[in-house]
Amino acid sequence: MPESLAKLSARMRACRICIETPKGRPLPHAPRPVFQAGSTAKVLIAGQAPGTRVHASGRPFTDPSGVRLRQWLGMDETLFYDERKVALVPMGFCFPGQDAKGGDLPPRPECAPAWRATLLAHLKNVELIVCLGRPAQLWHLGELAGADLTAAVRNWRQAYALTPRILPLPHPSWRNNAWLNRNPWFAEELLPVLRRDVADLFRKHG
Repeated sequence: MPESLAKLSARMRACRICIETPKGRPLPHAPRPVFQAGSTAKVLIAGQAPGTRVHASGRPFTDPSGVRLRQWLGMDETLFYDERKVALVPMGFCFPGQDAKGGDLPPRPECAPAWRATLLAHLKNVELIVCLGRPAQLWHLGELAGADLTAAVRNWRQAYALTPRILPLPHPSWRNNAWLNRNPWFAEELLPVLRRDVADLFRKHG
């Protein structure tokens, strides 16, 4: 009998592979997997990994990046945190720690190979995948991920024609403000499509 999403989620929340069988240095603190997933979700937000504030809160996107992301999506917090409608599944479930300059490290390499395909197999009702940042784009877009983040986001029209539809975005962190300023077409062309799709999805499905 296939494992239920509830049992899978419980196993993921108890995961310690980044400490017990790490690839490279172990996680520098106790694991605290942070994600949101429900089998009826229509939108999947594929992020990178929790930051310090999310690690402390245990809830995805409880930081300025989350505020900007919800603005991009045209969602309020009630809809965003409704697991029946929105899945929040980063490439790495735990805060990976910081580098010497105070920036967040990349998602842990153990996490996605161990859990991602199995979890996504439970999300059969997803119609729109929003890929935030390079790790998620490389996983979900294949060749359309291109050579770098800009190439991936510029390929959004081809990605949007896939099933389920995919929209590649930069991460909503303030660290990408310079990228946003250099690429005004992102706000002018892609974000209106994203907001319209989200609005249409939840108008159709309630």
